[in-house]
Amino acid sequence: MELIVGGAYQGKTEYARRLFPDISWADGEHCSFEELCQCQGILKFHHYLERRMAAGEPVADLAEILYQENPELVIVTDEIGCGIVPMDPFQREVREQTGRVCTALAGKARRVHRVICGVGTVIKG
Repeated sequence: MELIVGGAYQGKTEYARRLFPDISWADGEHCSFEELCQCQGILKFHHYLERRMAAGEPVADLAEILYQENPELVIVTDEIGCGIVPMDPFQREVREQTGRVCTALAGKARRVHRVICGVGTVIKG
């Protein structure tokens, strides 16, 4: 598993596509759980988590499930824990759960990359 994180519009997608040019990507804004378990990489993973939470589906065990189902997955996600805390309770919960799931994924990942201004740095592995 590889995890690529960074702020919004920091070049994570381009970085990931350069590192992994030959894999198929799913989009977290639209993909199903089945697609997530079968794809080689997922972009906008934070949107997948938000959609799942909005549907009332649990996310607490998602890192472990993904690691068991798709251990070679490349995950690209926004780091949404910095900045202004949302006033909306649901958005605060999304922020917290996304942080918890990504922390668990980072613990399981072979490598973790942080992308800022299009420059990726390996922070684990």
